[in-house]
Amino acid sequence: MNQRRNRQEILIVTGMSGAGRSTVANALEDLGWYVVDNLPLQMLKTLADMADRSGGALPRIVAVVDIRGRDLFADVQETVDELRDGATVRVVFLDATDDILVRRYEAVRRPHPLQAEGTLLDGIRLERERLHELRASADVVIDTSRYNVHDLSTATRELFSDEDTPGLQLSVLSFGFKYGVPTDVDLMVDMRFLPNPFWEPELRALTGVDPEVKDFVLSREGTEEFLSNYVAALQPVLAGYQRENKRHVSLAVGCTGGKHRSVAMARELADRLASLPGVSVSLRHRDLGRE
Repeated sequence: MNQRRNRQEILIVTGMSGAGRSTVANALEDLGWYVVDNLPLQMLKTLADMADRSGGALPRIVAVVDIRGRDLFADVQETVDELRDGATVRVVFLDATDDILVRRYEAVRRPHPLQAEGTLLDGIRLERERLHELRASADVVIDTSRYNVHDLSTATRELFSDEDTPGLQLSVLSFGFKYGVPTDVDLMVDMRFLPNPFWEPELRALTGVDPEVKDFVLSREGTEEFLSNYVAALQPVLAGYQRENKRHVSLAVGCTGGKHRSVAMARELADRLASLPGVSVSLRHRDLGRE
């Protein structure tokens, strides 16, 4: 057991009802975490103490906490602060847009736990209001609006399957501004200052994965200056995240359609950032398959 495993790890999975808590919990269970669903918060400290005395039998615990806890839910932050005295505790908050949550509830024909005599949207808005502060203080926020069950399981595995990797796990995401800005990222850069390969007839049908587009984007005036300066600027930021025990950081790289410039630049940034000490990098292209 390495030094990180000598300290109890607790992951609190919470967020909006319908945002995918069960999917994330199942994926974490497949990765070897011990998952407890809808555990009353007063019992979480007891569970952590029992795990601590188990001799390493339960080194990693996932507690799925949701609005079903009613009044107990207001004590999440206080409980987290208490647990951090003896364990590594992180809060993962799952979110989705209101229209997506409504669609998911309508698909399963279930009422929202807070809607009472009102509408689904009433319940969602009340829950979002109650969870606003918790979302703001979460260690990891995942917007599941564009994920199906399989996508969310894959994203969870990417985030937490390398828990033995020391340092910081950096997720680099390319995207297109025309399809909406990702809301669950820590850092964002805009590649629309570069000439668009879309307007080159021989490059339009290609993507940033193709060598021709990569060469076009990386050879433009200002590209290398941006890359070298931005990587240099990120070095103290990522080092500071590690000192503050922030294990997961996300960087979004955008262009107009998410097909050419953002893809090529995200790949190049991922390669360069992966060479930094203590940084493990994963790469995903959100809008690459869109027309």
